[in-house]
Amino acid sequence: MLFANFLKTHQQQLQNDKQLLLLPRRQLVTYALYALIAVALLYLFVDPAAPASSSAKPSPPVAAPWVQEEDELLPPSPLNLSSPRPYNYQGDERSLTTTAPPPPPCDYSDGEWVPDPRPPPYDGAACEAIKDDGRSCAANGRADTGYLHWRWQPRRCDLPDFSPAAFLRWLGDRHMAFVGDSLARNQAESLVCLLSAWSPPELVHRDPDGRFRRWVFREHNATVSIFWSPFLVRGVEKSERAGVRYNELFLDAFDERWMSQLGAIDAAVLSAGQWFRIPSVYHDGGAVVGCYGCAAELNHTETSFFAVFRDVVGRTLAEITRRRHEKGGGGGDKTPQLVALATFSPSHFEGEWNKGAPCTKKRPYRKGEKELGYTETEMRKIVVEAAAAANAAAAASSTSTALRFAALDVTALADMRPDGHPGPYMRKNPFAAGEGRPVQNDCLHWCMPGPVDTFNQILQQTILR
Repeated sequence: MLFANFLKTHQQQLQNDKQLLLLPRRQLVTYALYALIAVALLYLFVDPAAPASSSAKPSPPVAAPWVQEEDELLPPSPLNLSSPRPYNYQGDERSLTTTAPPPPPCDYSDGEWVPDPRPPPYDGAACEAIKDDGRSCAANGRADTGYLHWRWQPRRCDLPDFSPAAFLRWLGDRHMAFVGDSLARNQAESLVCLLSAWSPPELVHRDPDGRFRRWVFREHNATVSIFWSPFLVRGVEKSERAGVRYNELFLDAFDERWMSQLGAIDAAVLSAGQWFRIPSVYHDGGAVVGCYGCAAELNHTETSFFAVFRDVVGRTLAEITRRRHEKGGGGGDKTPQLVALATFSPSHFEGEWNKGAPCTKKRPYRKGEKELGYTETEMRKIVVEAAAAANAAAAASSTSTALRFAALDVTALADMRPDGHPGPYMRKNPFAAGEGRPVQNDCLHWCMPGPVDTFNQILQQTILR
């Protein structure tokens, strides 16, 4: 009504005023102000975005696909391993380089596993990297598929899906090495399988035991290697068959099988810890300096394996830094060399591992359902602190700007996945021998596809940062 009165009052005046442009400036400003008031009133009382009918009802909220009742763990749809994964790969269109602005930091150690109805990112039965390693649980006869339908959801941020295209673009003309025990091998195989969904790998080296392997992705000139080194330093593994009951660790000598290759490695992922829990004799400076879990007749000083593990990790990172400096950086014009340390990955044996203990759980633990054990907590803490200290020292050094250390904090998310191990399905048809025959269970390594693929999701985000 106010707008109509305004038009009626001033319409005749506007029509008869042929000299509007010649009005005094103050009067012109007044007319402009009136016009602005009229426009504001028009938008106040007439909403141009309003629907034509006021009877329209809002649509009900759509639940996320993983929102289910508490006891309903999995979607009823059948698993189709042959279909491509309908994932929205975040990062496909950007290169994994340190020149781009880094995403905000994310604490991946704090979160929970939530149901995910999507198919896995690759077909474990078709991935050549694991055909002989007992990790393709479905191919070995595991019938339940629930362990495939979970994703890790951090509490305060999101973990993007793994992008094989983006990872291969970054890995082009580079060499990534996984160094450590069989869990390092497990993660390396996962990465190769994830990447093989995008580009075919070629196995160019394999030792008879499969402990040293190397793949090349020819399309990208990208290399992924596995170096067996369960102690990171030089060591001799115990062998019950040969009557050797203890590991021998030489704390002042490095494992040159991998350390000598540092000049050709652009990024390394170190993963060790489980072998330190085995009875061991420790040598330093040519003398025995301690022992863990040794019999009384050896007459060695009992030493905490936590202390030895901390010492080994610290020495290893310091030696990597020293050799990097000797080579003058060694990275040329490539991105800074990354040394990532995977934190301790717990096992889930329900009893003693060497006495047929199974792992029977069929779903992840829920948040707060299981507390992290003392051993797991301490082993994780050692790696996280060592990586932070090494990275701080590298950042403060004027000669180490091309070297970066980071922790892949996977302990909590791994601890919550008792359902993700091969169990008896580390071999094909494990129960074919009939009932009553002992069946070995693997409750330490991870099925593939499975939780270990999340380790490489975090690795990719670590590279981005």
